[in-house]
Amino acid sequence: MGTLTSFSFNAVNLRFSSSSIFRQRVGVQVFGSRKLNTKLCYLISKEVSREKFLKFRCFSGTNNSNNDADYTQNDGEIKEDSSNTASSTESTVTTASPPEDKAVQEKRTSNELPPSLSSRPPNIAPLGSVYNDFQIDSFKLMELLGPEKVDPADVKLIKDKLFGYSTFWVTKEEPFGDLGEGILFLGNLRGKREDVFAKLQTQLAEIVGDKYNLFMVEEPDSEAPDPRGGPRVSFGLLRKEVSEPGPTTLWQYVIAILLFLLTIGSSVELGIASQINRLPPEVVKYFTDPNAVDPPDMELLYPFVESALPLAYGVLGVLLFHELGHFLAAFPKKVKLSIPFFIPNITLGSFGAITQFKSILPDRSTQVDISLAGPFAGAALSFSMFAVGLLLSSNPDAAGDLVQVPSMLFQGSLLLGLISRATLGYAAMHAATVSIHPLVIAGWCGLTTTAFNMLPVGCLDGGRAVQGAYGKDALVGFGLTTYTLLGLGVIGGPLSLPWGLYVLICQRTPEKPCLNDVTEVGTWRKTAVTVAVFLVVLTLLPVWDELAEELGIGLIHWGTQLSTLIVTYS
Repeated sequence: MGTLTSFSFNAVNLRFSSSSIFRQRVGVQVFGSRKLNTKLCYLISKEVSREKFLKFRCFSGTNNSNNDADYTQNDGEIKEDSSNTASSTESTVTTASPPEDKAVQEKRTSNELPPSLSSRPPNIAPLGSVYNDFQIDSFKLMELLGPEKVDPADVKLIKDKLFGYSTFWVTKEEPFGDLGEGILFLGNLRGKREDVFAKLQTQLAEIVGDKYNLFMVEEPDSEAPDPRGGPRVSFGLLRKEVSEPGPTTLWQYVIAILLFLLTIGSSVELGIASQINRLPPEVVKYFTDPNAVDPPDMELLYPFVESALPLAYGVLGVLLFHELGHFLAAFPKKVKLSIPFFIPNITLGSFGAITQFKSILPDRSTQVDISLAGPFAGAALSFSMFAVGLLLSSNPDAAGDLVQVPSMLFQGSLLLGLISRATLGYAAMHAATVSIHPLVIAGWCGLTTTAFNMLPVGCLDGGRAVQGAYGKDALVGFGLTTYTLLGLGVIGGPLSLPWGLYVLICQRTPEKPCLNDVTEVGTWRKTAVTVAVFLVVLTLLPVWDELAEELGIGLIHWGTQLSTLIVTYS
Protein backbone atom coordinates (compact mmCIF):
# COMPACT_ATOMS: atom_id res chain seq x y z
CA MET A 1 0.00 0.00 0.00
CA GLY A 2 1.35 3.41 -0.86
CA THR A 3 1.94 6.15 1.61
CA LEU A 4 -0.64 8.92 1.65
CA THR A 5 1.14 12.24 1.88
CA SER A 6 -1.43 14.83 0.84
CA PHE A 7 -5.04 15.22 -0.25
CA SER A 8 -7.06 17.15 -2.76
CA PHE A 9 -10.76 17.80 -2.38
CA ASN A 10 -13.41 17.12 -5.03
CA ALA A 11 -17.08 17.81 -4.67
CA VAL A 12 -19.98 15.98 -6.27
CA ASN A 13 -23.50 17.30 -5.78
CA LEU A 14 -26.43 14.97 -6.20
CA ARG A 15 -30.14 15.68 -5.98
CA PHE A 16 -32.61 12.95 -5.17
CA SER A 17 -36.34 13.25 -5.29
CA SER A 18 -37.94 11.04 -2.73
CA SER A 19 -41.13 10.50 -0.94
CA SER A 20 -41.65 11.93 2.50
CA ILE A 21 -41.56 8.48 4.02
CA PHE A 22 -37.92 8.21 3.02
CA ARG A 23 -36.84 11.52 4.56
CA GLN A 24 -33.87 11.59 6.89
CA ARG A 25 -32.13 14.26 8.89
CA VAL A 26 -29.01 15.99 7.62
CA GLY A 27 -26.12 13.56 8.05
CA VAL A 28 -22.55 12.91 7.15
CA GLN A 29 -21.25 9.54 6.08
CA VAL A 30 -17.66 8.54 5.46
CA PHE A 31 -16.77 5.71 3.15
CA GLY A 32 -13.83 4.56 1.09
CA SER A 33 -13.58 3.61 -2.50
CA ARG A 34 -14.00 -0.07 -3.23
CA LYS A 35 -11.03 0.06 -5.54
CA LEU A 36 -8.82 2.80 -4.18
CA ASN A 37 -7.16 2.51 -0.79
CA THR A 38 -6.19 6.18 -0.75
CA LYS A 39 -9.64 7.68 -1.28
CA LEU A 40 -11.99 8.92 1.42
CA CYS A 41 -15.39 10.47 0.74
CA TYR A 42 -17.81 12.44 2.84
CA LEU A 43 -21.48 12.08 2.04
CA ILE A 44 -23.51 15.06 3.22
CA SER A 45 -27.26 14.89 2.83
CA LYS A 46 -29.91 17.53 3.30
CA GLU A 47 -33.53 17.43 2.40
CA VAL A 48 -35.82 20.26 1.46
CA SER A 49 -39.42 19.25 1.06
CA ARG A 50 -39.67 16.24 -1.28
CA GLU A 51 -36.19 16.55 -2.70
CA LYS A 52 -33.05 15.35 -1.03
CA PHE A 53 -29.73 16.99 -1.81
CA LEU A 54 -26.58 15.03 -1.28
CA LYS A 55 -22.99 16.04 -1.75
CA PHE A 56 -20.03 13.74 -1.94
CA ARG A 57 -16.81 15.43 -0.92
CA CYS A 58 -13.85 13.21 -1.72
CA PHE A 59 -10.14 13.53 -1.20
CA SER A 60 -7.35 11.28 -2.32
CA GLY A 61 -3.56 11.13 -2.60
CA THR A 62 -2.05 13.44 -5.18
CA ASN A 63 0.25 10.65 -6.28
CA ASN A 64 -2.62 9.10 -8.25
CA SER A 65 -4.30 11.94 -10.00
CA ASN A 66 -6.24 9.63 -12.26
CA ASN A 67 -7.78 7.62 -9.49
CA ASP A 68 -10.35 10.16 -8.33
CA ALA A 69 -13.82 8.99 -9.15
CA ASP A 70 -16.99 10.74 -10.17
CA TYR A 71 -19.92 9.31 -8.31
CA THR A 72 -23.43 9.31 -9.66
CA GLN A 73 -26.63 7.79 -8.44
CA ASN A 74 -28.52 5.45 -10.66
CA ASP A 75 -31.23 3.21 -9.31
CA GLY A 76 -29.74 3.23 -5.86
CA GLU A 77 -26.24 2.07 -6.86
CA ILE A 78 -23.05 4.10 -6.67
CA LYS A 79 -20.69 3.81 -9.60
CA GLU A 80 -17.14 4.91 -10.16
CA ASP A 81 -15.68 6.45 -13.24
CA SER A 82 -11.92 6.10 -12.91
CA SER A 83 -11.28 8.07 -16.06
CA ASN A 84 -11.97 11.39 -14.38
CA THR A 85 -9.05 13.44 -13.10
CA ALA A 86 -8.46 14.75 -9.58
CA SER A 87 -9.79 18.20 -10.41
CA SER A 88 -12.95 19.43 -8.77
CA THR A 89 -15.92 17.72 -10.37
CA GLU A 90 -19.54 18.29 -9.65
CA SER A 91 -22.61 16.55 -11.00
CA THR A 92 -26.23 16.57 -10.01
CA VAL A 93 -28.32 13.45 -10.20
CA THR A 94 -32.02 13.17 -9.61
CA THR A 95 -33.82 9.91 -8.93
CA ALA A 96 -37.48 9.46 -9.65
CA SER A 97 -39.97 9.38 -6.84
CA PRO A 98 -42.13 6.35 -6.19
CA PRO A 99 -45.44 6.47 -8.09
CA GLU A 100 -48.03 8.56 -6.31
CA ASP A 101 -51.36 10.02 -6.98
CA LYS A 102 -51.07 13.32 -8.82
CA ALA A 103 -53.44 15.10 -6.48
CA VAL A 104 -51.44 13.97 -3.47
CA GLN A 105 -48.25 15.24 -5.05
CA GLU A 106 -49.80 18.65 -5.87
CA LYS A 107 -51.13 18.98 -2.32
CA ARG A 108 -47.78 18.17 -0.76
CA THR A 109 -46.03 20.60 -3.07
CA SER A 110 -48.40 23.44 -2.24
CA ASN A 111 -48.11 22.83 1.49
CA GLU A 112 -44.37 22.18 1.79
CA LEU A 113 -42.50 23.96 -0.98
CA PRO A 114 -41.55 27.50 -0.02
CA PRO A 115 -42.51 30.15 -2.59
CA SER A 116 -38.89 31.29 -3.00
CA LEU A 117 -37.58 27.79 -3.73
CA SER A 118 -37.02 27.19 -7.41
CA SER A 119 -37.67 23.90 -9.12
CA ARG A 120 -33.92 23.31 -9.31
CA PRO A 121 -32.20 23.86 -5.99
CA PRO A 122 -28.80 25.51 -5.89
CA ASN A 123 -25.67 23.52 -5.20
CA ILE A 124 -25.20 23.15 -1.44
CA ALA A 125 -21.69 22.88 -0.01
CA PRO A 126 -22.05 22.22 3.72
CA LEU A 127 -18.32 21.87 4.24
CA GLY A 128 -17.53 25.18 2.56
CA SER A 129 -16.12 25.66 -0.88
CA VAL A 130 -12.99 27.23 0.56
CA TYR A 131 -11.55 23.76 1.19
CA ASN A 132 -11.31 23.18 -2.54
CA ASP A 133 -8.37 25.59 -2.70
CA PHE A 134 -6.20 23.92 -0.08
CA GLN A 135 -3.73 21.07 -0.19
CA ILE A 136 -3.83 19.46 3.27
CA ASP A 137 -0.80 17.58 4.47
CA SER A 138 -1.49 14.27 6.19
CA PHE A 139 0.47 15.40 9.26
CA LYS A 140 -1.37 18.69 9.65
CA LEU A 141 -3.47 17.50 12.56
CA MET A 142 -0.40 16.47 14.53
CA GLU A 143 1.22 19.81 13.82
CA LEU A 144 -1.85 21.68 15.08
CA LEU A 145 -2.12 19.65 18.27
CA GLY A 146 1.61 19.55 19.03
CA PRO A 147 3.91 22.37 20.11
CA GLU A 148 4.72 25.15 17.70
CA LYS A 149 7.68 24.32 15.50
CA VAL A 150 10.59 26.44 14.40
CA ASP A 151 9.82 28.66 11.42
CA PRO A 152 11.56 27.25 8.30
CA ALA A 153 12.37 30.78 7.16
CA ASP A 154 14.17 31.40 10.45
CA VAL A 155 16.07 28.15 10.05
CA LYS A 156 17.39 29.26 6.68
CA LEU A 157 18.25 32.69 8.04
CA ILE A 158 20.08 31.18 11.04
CA LYS A 159 22.03 28.77 8.85
CA ASP A 160 23.15 31.58 6.58
CA LYS A 161 23.98 34.23 9.17
CA LEU A 162 24.64 32.48 12.48
CA PHE A 163 26.75 29.46 11.68
CA GLY A 164 29.87 29.62 9.60
CA TYR A 165 33.46 28.60 9.06
CA SER A 166 34.75 30.41 12.17
CA THR A 167 32.16 29.00 14.63
CA PHE A 168 30.28 25.86 13.62
CA TRP A 169 30.03 24.37 10.14
CA VAL A 170 26.59 22.78 9.68
CA THR A 171 26.53 19.53 7.73
CA LYS A 172 23.17 18.06 8.68
CA GLU A 173 19.85 18.87 10.32
CA GLU A 174 17.64 16.64 12.45
CA PRO A 175 14.48 17.07 14.56
CA PHE A 176 15.13 18.22 18.12
CA GLY A 177 12.94 18.11 21.20
CA ASP A 178 10.52 15.63 22.73
CA LEU A 179 8.14 15.83 19.75
CA GLY A 180 10.56 16.97 17.09
CA GLU A 181 9.40 20.56 17.38
CA GLY A 182 12.92 21.95 17.13
CA ILE A 183 15.94 21.71 14.84
CA LEU A 184 19.24 20.06 15.73
CA PHE A 185 22.22 21.33 13.75
CA LEU A 186 25.00 18.77 13.38
CA GLY A 187 28.42 19.62 12.04
CA ASN A 188 31.98 20.48 12.93
CA LEU A 189 33.03 22.77 15.77
CA ARG A 190 35.61 25.42 14.77
CA GLY A 191 36.76 26.68 18.17
CA LYS A 192 36.53 26.22 21.92
CA ARG A 193 33.01 25.07 22.62
CA GLU A 194 32.28 27.51 25.47
CA ASP A 195 33.50 30.52 23.45
CA VAL A 196 31.62 29.42 20.33
CA PHE A 197 28.41 28.87 22.30
CA ALA A 198 28.59 32.30 23.94
CA LYS A 199 29.18 33.92 20.56
CA LEU A 200 26.30 32.05 18.93
CA GLN A 201 23.89 33.01 21.70
CA THR A 202 24.76 36.70 21.28
CA GLN A 203 24.42 36.61 17.50
CA LEU A 204 21.17 34.66 17.65
CA ALA A 205 19.53 37.45 19.65
CA GLU A 206 20.73 39.97 17.08
CA ILE A 207 19.40 37.97 14.14
CA VAL A 208 15.93 36.81 15.31
CA GLY A 209 15.51 38.66 18.60
CA ASP A 210 14.23 37.03 21.78
CA LYS A 211 12.42 34.28 19.92
CA TYR A 212 14.43 31.09 20.34
CA ASN A 213 16.61 29.26 22.84
CA LEU A 214 19.85 27.71 21.65
CA PHE A 215 21.07 24.52 23.34
CA MET A 216 24.54 23.00 23.15
CA VAL A 217 24.20 19.23 23.56
CA GLU A 218 26.26 16.16 22.87
CA GLU A 219 25.96 14.90 19.31
CA PRO A 220 23.66 11.86 19.28
CA ASP A 221 25.20 8.58 18.10
CA SER A 222 28.62 10.15 17.76
CA GLU A 223 31.21 7.63 16.59
CA ALA A 224 34.30 9.48 17.83
CA PRO A 225 35.13 12.28 20.30
CA ASP A 226 35.90 15.80 19.23
CA PRO A 227 39.51 16.26 18.00
CA ARG A 228 39.88 19.14 20.46
CA GLY A 229 38.92 16.87 23.35
CA GLY A 230 35.63 15.95 24.92
CA PRO A 231 32.45 14.82 23.14
CA ARG A 232 31.31 16.14 19.78
CA VAL A 233 28.63 18.80 20.16
CA SER A 234 25.52 19.85 18.28
CA PHE A 235 23.25 22.86 18.62
CA GLY A 236 19.51 22.58 19.16
CA LEU A 237 17.00 25.34 18.45
CA LEU A 238 13.62 25.59 20.20
CA ARG A 239 11.03 28.31 20.56
CA LYS A 240 11.07 30.01 23.94
CA GLU A 241 7.40 29.32 24.61
CA VAL A 242 8.04 25.62 23.98
CA SER A 243 11.31 25.15 25.85
CA GLU A 244 10.76 27.38 28.90
CA PRO A 245 8.54 26.27 31.82
CA GLY A 246 5.26 28.06 32.31
CA PRO A 247 4.58 30.38 35.26
CA THR A 248 3.02 29.19 38.49
CA THR A 249 -0.77 29.34 38.22
CA LEU A 250 -3.27 30.47 40.83
CA TRP A 251 -4.45 26.90 41.41
CA GLN A 252 -0.89 25.80 42.08
CA TYR A 253 -0.58 28.48 44.74
CA VAL A 254 -3.82 27.26 46.32
CA ILE A 255 -2.63 23.64 46.30
CA ALA A 256 0.75 24.66 47.77
CA ILE A 257 -0.94 26.50 50.64
CA LEU A 258 -3.24 23.55 51.40
CA LEU A 259 -0.30 21.15 51.40
CA PHE A 260 1.63 23.41 53.75
CA LEU A 261 -1.30 23.47 56.18
CA LEU A 262 -1.47 19.67 56.07
CA THR A 263 2.28 19.53 56.70
CA ILE A 264 1.84 21.69 59.79
CA GLY A 265 -0.76 19.23 61.04
CA SER A 266 1.45 16.20 60.39
CA SER A 267 4.35 17.92 62.19
CA VAL A 268 2.17 18.61 65.23
CA GLU A 269 1.01 14.99 65.17
CA LEU A 270 4.64 13.89 65.22
CA GLY A 271 5.24 16.11 68.25
CA ILE A 272 2.30 14.51 70.05
CA ALA A 273 3.48 10.99 69.23
CA SER A 274 6.93 11.80 70.63
CA GLN A 275 5.37 12.21 74.09
CA ILE A 276 4.48 8.56 74.26
CA ASN A 277 5.44 8.28 77.95
CA ARG A 278 2.96 11.04 78.87
CA LEU A 279 0.00 10.03 76.72
CA PRO A 280 -3.04 8.26 78.22
CA PRO A 281 -2.67 4.45 78.34
CA GLU A 282 -5.54 3.85 75.90
CA VAL A 283 -3.90 6.13 73.34
CA VAL A 284 -0.51 4.43 73.75
CA LYS A 285 -2.09 0.99 73.48
CA TYR A 286 -3.87 1.96 70.27
CA PHE A 287 -0.62 3.09 68.63
CA THR A 288 1.59 0.27 69.94
CA ASP A 289 -0.65 -2.80 70.13
CA PRO A 290 -1.33 -4.40 66.73
CA ASN A 291 -4.47 -6.04 68.11
CA ALA A 292 -6.05 -2.72 69.13
CA VAL A 293 -9.04 -1.96 66.91
CA ASP A 294 -11.19 0.72 68.54
CA PRO A 295 -9.62 4.19 68.25
CA PRO A 296 -9.44 6.26 71.45
CA ASP A 297 -11.13 9.59 72.02
CA MET A 298 -9.01 12.13 70.14
CA GLU A 299 -9.99 14.85 72.61
CA LEU A 300 -7.53 13.22 74.99
CA LEU A 301 -4.72 14.52 72.79
CA TYR A 302 -5.65 18.22 73.00
CA PRO A 303 -3.68 18.89 76.22
CA PHE A 304 -0.51 17.65 74.51
CA VAL A 305 -0.69 19.94 71.47
CA GLU A 306 1.10 22.84 73.15
CA SER A 307 4.01 20.65 74.29
CA ALA A 308 4.22 19.20 70.75
CA LEU A 309 4.82 22.58 69.12
CA PRO A 310 8.62 22.78 69.73
CA LEU A 311 9.18 19.55 67.83
CA ALA A 312 6.82 20.70 65.08
CA TYR A 313 8.74 23.96 64.82
CA GLY A 314 11.95 22.00 64.44
CA VAL A 315 10.58 19.87 61.60
CA LEU A 316 9.13 22.88 59.81
CA GLY A 317 12.36 24.82 60.35
CA VAL A 318 14.34 22.12 58.56
CA LEU A 319 11.92 22.25 55.62
CA LEU A 320 12.14 26.04 55.36
CA PHE A 321 15.95 25.97 55.63
CA HIS A 322 16.04 23.42 52.85
CA GLU A 323 13.98 25.58 50.51
CA LEU A 324 15.87 28.72 51.51
CA GLY A 325 19.09 27.02 50.45
CA HIS A 326 17.64 26.39 46.99
CA PHE A 327 16.48 29.98 46.58
CA LEU A 328 19.75 31.50 47.80
CA ALA A 329 21.72 29.39 45.31
CA ALA A 330 19.33 30.16 42.43
CA PHE A 331 19.13 33.93 42.94
CA PRO A 332 22.70 34.84 41.83
CA LYS A 333 22.29 32.63 38.74
CA LYS A 334 18.98 34.33 37.85
CA VAL A 335 17.18 31.00 37.95
CA LYS A 336 13.51 31.14 38.91
CA LEU A 337 11.98 28.53 41.20
CA SER A 338 8.38 27.63 41.83
CA ILE A 339 6.64 27.81 45.16
CA PRO A 340 7.47 24.65 47.18
CA PHE A 341 4.80 21.96 47.39
CA PHE A 342 5.31 20.33 50.80
CA ILE A 343 4.41 16.66 51.17
CA PRO A 344 2.92 15.78 54.59
CA ASN A 345 3.87 12.52 56.28
CA ILE A 346 2.83 11.32 59.72
CA THR A 347 6.03 9.33 60.34
CA LEU A 348 8.62 12.03 59.61
CA GLY A 349 6.38 15.08 59.70
CA SER A 350 7.02 15.66 55.99
CA PHE A 351 8.55 13.98 52.97
CA GLY A 352 10.09 17.30 51.93
CA ALA A 353 8.83 19.46 49.10
CA ILE A 354 8.59 19.54 45.31
CA THR A 355 10.26 22.65 43.91
CA GLN A 356 10.28 23.13 40.15
CA PHE A 357 12.65 25.13 37.98
CA LYS A 358 10.73 27.95 36.31
CA SER A 359 13.53 28.93 33.94
CA ILE A 360 16.09 27.05 31.88
CA LEU A 361 19.32 26.31 33.71
CA PRO A 362 22.34 27.90 32.01
CA ASP A 363 24.78 25.02 32.64
CA ARG A 364 25.32 21.82 34.60
CA SER A 365 27.39 23.50 37.30
CA THR A 366 24.41 25.67 38.18
CA GLN A 367 22.22 22.59 38.32
CA VAL A 368 24.57 20.90 40.79
CA ASP A 369 24.89 24.02 42.96
CA ILE A 370 21.16 24.62 43.28
CA SER A 371 20.40 20.93 43.81
CA LEU A 372 22.95 20.53 46.62
CA ALA A 373 22.27 23.85 48.34
CA GLY A 374 18.89 22.81 49.71
CA PRO A 375 19.88 19.42 51.18
CA PHE A 376 23.11 20.84 52.61
CA ALA A 377 21.21 23.66 54.36
CA GLY A 378 18.55 21.31 55.71
CA ALA A 379 21.12 18.71 56.78
CA ALA A 380 23.21 21.33 58.58
CA LEU A 381 20.27 22.47 60.71
CA SER A 382 19.05 18.89 61.26
CA PHE A 383 22.44 17.61 62.38
CA SER A 384 22.83 20.61 64.70
CA MET A 385 19.55 19.81 66.42
CA PHE A 386 20.40 16.10 66.51
CA ALA A 387 23.81 16.70 68.10
CA VAL A 388 22.52 19.24 70.64
CA GLY A 389 19.63 16.92 71.50
CA LEU A 390 22.00 14.03 72.19
CA LEU A 391 24.12 16.22 74.49
CA LEU A 392 21.02 17.38 76.36
CA SER A 393 19.80 13.79 76.64
CA SER A 394 22.85 12.88 78.72
CA ASN A 395 22.62 16.06 80.84
CA PRO A 396 20.90 15.45 84.23
CA ASP A 397 19.72 19.07 84.37
CA ALA A 398 17.51 18.49 81.31
CA ALA A 399 15.89 15.32 82.63
CA GLY A 400 12.51 17.02 82.92
CA ASP A 401 12.40 17.74 79.19
CA LEU A 402 13.24 14.23 78.05
CA VAL A 403 10.80 11.90 76.35
CA GLN A 404 10.96 8.14 76.06
CA VAL A 405 11.00 6.59 72.62
CA PRO A 406 11.37 2.95 71.52
CA SER A 407 15.01 1.99 71.10
CA MET A 408 14.22 0.41 67.75
CA LEU A 409 14.17 3.98 66.40
CA PHE A 410 17.96 3.95 66.49
CA GLN A 411 18.07 0.75 64.46
CA GLY A 412 16.54 2.55 61.49
CA SER A 413 19.78 4.29 60.50
CA LEU A 414 23.29 2.91 60.56
CA LEU A 415 24.95 6.33 60.65
CA LEU A 416 22.64 7.96 63.19
CA GLY A 417 22.45 4.82 65.30
CA LEU A 418 26.25 4.66 65.61
CA ILE A 419 26.43 8.36 66.54
CA SER A 420 23.71 7.90 69.17
CA ARG A 421 25.38 4.81 70.58
CA ALA A 422 28.72 6.64 70.86
CA THR A 423 27.08 9.58 72.64
CA LEU A 424 24.55 7.94 74.97
CA GLY A 425 26.47 4.76 75.81
CA TYR A 426 25.63 1.07 76.02
CA ALA A 427 23.49 1.20 79.17
CA ALA A 428 21.13 3.83 77.83
CA MET A 429 20.75 2.26 74.38
CA HIS A 430 20.39 -1.42 75.34
CA ALA A 431 16.81 -1.13 76.57
CA ALA A 432 13.26 -1.16 75.28
CA THR A 433 12.97 2.63 75.58
CA VAL A 434 15.52 5.44 75.52
CA SER A 435 15.13 8.85 77.17
CA ILE A 436 16.08 11.56 74.69
CA HIS A 437 15.49 15.25 74.16
CA PRO A 438 12.84 16.22 71.53
CA LEU A 439 15.58 17.89 69.49
CA VAL A 440 16.97 14.42 68.77
CA ILE A 441 13.67 13.45 67.13
CA ALA A 442 13.50 16.68 65.14
CA GLY A 443 17.06 16.27 63.93
CA TRP A 444 16.57 12.58 63.17
CA CYS A 445 13.46 13.24 61.08
CA GLY A 446 15.14 16.14 59.31
CA LEU A 447 18.19 14.09 58.38
CA THR A 448 16.07 11.17 57.20
CA THR A 449 13.90 13.42 55.04
CA THR A 450 16.99 15.08 53.59
CA ALA A 451 18.51 11.68 52.82
CA PHE A 452 15.38 10.52 51.02
CA ASN A 453 15.40 13.66 48.87
CA MET A 454 19.08 13.16 48.04
CA LEU A 455 18.51 9.73 46.53
CA PRO A 456 19.91 9.76 42.97
CA VAL A 457 16.73 9.16 41.03
CA GLY A 458 14.36 11.21 38.86
CA CYS A 459 14.14 14.91 39.57
CA LEU A 460 14.81 14.62 43.30
CA ASP A 461 17.63 16.83 44.54
CA GLY A 462 19.95 13.84 44.37
CA GLY A 463 18.82 12.99 40.85
CA ARG A 464 19.39 16.53 39.65
CA ALA A 465 22.82 16.65 41.27
CA VAL A 466 23.92 13.34 39.73
CA GLN A 467 22.55 14.36 36.33
CA GLY A 468 24.48 17.62 36.47
CA ALA A 469 27.70 16.04 37.72
CA TYR A 470 27.82 12.83 35.69
CA GLY A 471 25.23 13.20 32.93
CA LYS A 472 21.84 11.74 32.12
CA ASP A 473 23.17 8.30 31.24
CA ALA A 474 24.73 7.94 34.68
CA LEU A 475 21.44 8.98 36.28
CA VAL A 476 19.71 6.06 34.57
CA GLY A 477 22.08 3.59 36.22
CA PHE A 478 21.82 5.29 39.61
CA GLY A 479 18.04 5.38 39.32
CA LEU A 480 17.67 1.68 38.55
CA THR A 481 19.91 0.83 41.49
CA THR A 482 17.91 3.10 43.81
CA TYR A 483 14.56 1.61 42.75
CA THR A 484 15.95 -1.88 43.31
CA LEU A 485 17.20 -1.07 46.81
CA LEU A 486 13.91 0.59 47.73
CA GLY A 487 11.87 -2.29 46.33
CA LEU A 488 13.87 -4.86 48.29
CA GLY A 489 13.71 -2.77 51.46
CA VAL A 490 17.50 -2.59 51.71
CA ILE A 491 17.37 1.15 52.38
CA GLY A 492 14.61 3.20 53.93
CA GLY A 493 13.19 0.50 56.19
CA PRO A 494 9.37 0.62 56.44
CA LEU A 495 9.30 3.90 54.49
CA SER A 496 10.96 2.41 51.40
CA LEU A 497 7.70 1.37 49.72
CA PRO A 498 5.72 4.61 50.24
CA TRP A 499 8.74 6.69 49.25
CA GLY A 500 9.34 4.61 46.14
CA LEU A 501 5.70 5.01 45.10
CA TYR A 502 5.87 8.75 45.73
CA VAL A 503 8.94 9.07 43.49
CA LEU A 504 7.37 6.96 40.74
CA ILE A 505 4.23 9.06 40.73
CA CYS A 506 5.58 12.57 41.27
CA GLN A 507 9.33 12.74 40.69
CA ARG A 508 10.39 10.03 38.25
CA THR A 509 11.10 12.26 35.21
CA PRO A 510 14.69 13.55 34.92
CA GLU A 511 15.36 17.27 34.68
CA LYS A 512 15.38 18.88 31.23
CA PRO A 513 18.75 19.68 29.61
CA CYS A 514 20.60 22.90 30.41
CA LEU A 515 21.40 25.46 27.74
CA ASN A 516 25.02 24.32 27.94
CA ASP A 517 24.57 20.62 28.61
CA VAL A 518 28.08 19.61 27.55
CA THR A 519 30.66 21.42 29.69
CA GLU A 520 31.77 19.25 32.59
CA VAL A 521 31.49 20.40 36.20
CA GLY A 522 34.56 20.82 38.38
CA THR A 523 36.19 18.03 40.35
CA TRP A 524 35.08 19.37 43.70
CA ARG A 525 31.42 19.33 42.61
CA LYS A 526 31.70 15.69 41.59
CA THR A 527 33.36 14.93 44.89
CA ALA A 528 30.61 16.69 46.82
CA VAL A 529 27.91 14.73 44.99
CA THR A 530 29.72 11.44 45.57
CA VAL A 531 30.19 12.09 49.30
CA ALA A 532 26.55 13.17 49.62
CA VAL A 533 25.27 9.97 47.99
CA PHE A 534 27.54 7.88 50.24
CA LEU A 535 26.19 9.61 53.38
CA VAL A 536 22.65 9.10 52.11
CA VAL A 537 23.20 5.34 51.90
CA LEU A 538 24.66 5.24 55.42
CA THR A 539 21.70 7.25 56.74
CA LEU A 540 19.01 5.12 55.14
CA LEU A 541 20.69 1.75 55.67
CA PRO A 542 19.20 0.06 58.76
CA VAL A 543 21.33 -1.54 61.49
CA TRP A 544 21.21 -5.30 60.97
CA ASP A 545 20.47 -7.51 63.94
CA GLU A 546 23.96 -8.90 64.44
CA LEU A 547 25.55 -5.45 64.57
CA ALA A 548 22.74 -4.09 66.77
CA GLU A 549 23.25 -6.96 69.22
CA GLU A 550 26.99 -6.45 69.28
CA LEU A 551 26.73 -2.67 69.79
CA GLY A 552 23.83 -2.88 72.19
CA ILE A 553 21.47 -0.72 70.13
CA GLY A 554 18.04 -1.63 71.46
CA LEU A 555 16.52 -5.04 72.10
CA ILE A 556 16.75 -7.22 69.03
CA HIS A 557 13.42 -9.03 69.27
CA TRP A 558 10.44 -6.83 68.46
CA GLY A 559 8.12 -8.98 70.54
CA THR A 560 10.17 -8.28 73.67
CA GLN A 561 10.11 -4.55 72.97
CA LEU A 562 6.38 -4.54 72.29
CA SER A 563 5.57 -6.40 75.49
CA THR A 564 7.78 -4.07 77.48
CA LEU A 565 6.13 -1.02 75.96
CA ILE A 566 2.61 -2.24 76.67
CA VAL A 567 3.45 -3.13 80.28
CA THR A 568 5.27 0.16 80.85
CA TYR A 569 2.52 2.44 79.56
CA SER A 570 -0.54 0.47 80.66
